[in-house]
Amino acid sequence: MRFEIMRLDDIDGTAVDSTVVDAASVNRIVQQAAAVGQRIYIRPAETAAS
Repeated sequence: MRFEIMRLDDIDGTAVDSTVVDAASVNRIVQQAAAVGQRIYIRPAETAAS
C-alpha cells in the first residue's frame, strides 16, 4: 500500500508539498517529522483507475 504524505505550513496548515511513499517508509518519515516538530498529514494514495 502507498501513502501520500503532505508537509503542512506551520502558520495556516496548508499543504506545502507532498510525496507518495510505500508503507515501509511511513514510520521513518513520521519519526523524522516528530524529531523536528514538523506537521504532516498522511492519507492513502489514490490509485490510478485501470
